[in-house]
Amino acid sequence: MTDTHTLPLVLAGLTALGLLIYLVAALLRPERF
Repeated sequence: MTDTHTLPLVLAGLTALGLLIYLVAALLRPERF
């Protein structure tokens, strides 16, 4: 189940999730940024 489309999809998902968490953290704690 490991084809050429799985890795980029997972990387894109993790990147989007990380950015979302970062934005939420920045909105909740603006004094740290």
